[in-house]
Amino acid sequence: MPETAQERSDVVEPKAIAVAPNGGRRGKADHPAIPLTADEIARTAAACLDAGAAMIHMHVRDRDGAHLLDADAYRDAIAATRAAVGDRLVIQITTEAVGRYRPDEQMAVVRAVRPQAASLALRELAPDEASEAAFADFLAWMAGERIAPQIILYTPEEADRMAALHKRGLIPFDRLSVLYVLGRYAEGQKSAPADLLPFLTDARPRFADWMVCAFGARETACATFGAMLGGHIRVGFENNFCLPDGALAPDNAALVHATATALGSVGIPLAKADELRALWRLSS
Repeated sequence: MPETAQERSDVVEPKAIAVAPNGGRRGKADHPAIPLTADEIARTAAACLDAGAAMIHMHVRDRDGAHLLDADAYRDAIAATRAAVGDRLVIQITTEAVGRYRPDEQMAVVRAVRPQAASLALRELAPDEASEAAFADFLAWMAGERIAPQIILYTPEEADRMAALHKRGLIPFDRLSVLYVLGRYAEGQKSAPADLLPFLTDARPRFADWMVCAFGARETACATFGAMLGGHIRVGFENNFCLPDGALAPDNAALVHATATALGSVGIPLAKADELRALWRLSS
């Protein structure tokens, strides 16, 4: 039987799950399954793809396991991941400083690697008015290279500032992707679904494309809440080791699977990499 107009209007847009499998702070002492090498990242990517992920948010490490922004290390990890999953995952690199890198070094690694996508913390790359011109030039270069930025926002006030920069013509993207971070990289940080609400009040700017990530055992609850309100979601060992019931997750794929299951239970379909790529206007 053909769908009615009402039924067509009730179709739910697919939401992408991104996996952040390692971050820049945690190591094997925190969880033995955290992936640190290129081969480990690639195997994790393949398992998370099977569990429902559409994107991997990638960090690389040095020989001592410390956070690293290095073009060759990124190229190795990207090549290994591509060999494992082909183009079935969007690969996003980080520019996060973790106290080790200056803004010029953070931007330089993106220029050297030319990845599909890169995450950029507003507070790191454009902390004040004096840094805005360099940030705008960098974003213009990314637009020319068809590299998708995802701007990391830690507070609703940062969302206000991001919108103001866009209004002033400093952000050359009509459809800008942002990541709302519910909490901080602090010992014992625990996020709750309600932490998302200050970003989405009527007084705050609305971005056409947004994603949410959270800390602690309520990560899946925060992700599901975010998806129900229209966002994409990011989960993984960077911010959380726990399954929804509080048990230790055996690996990143288990967190992706738990989130995919939760989204399915409320009728939200999963986006594939091609859908996210089309949304961000990326090439394969």
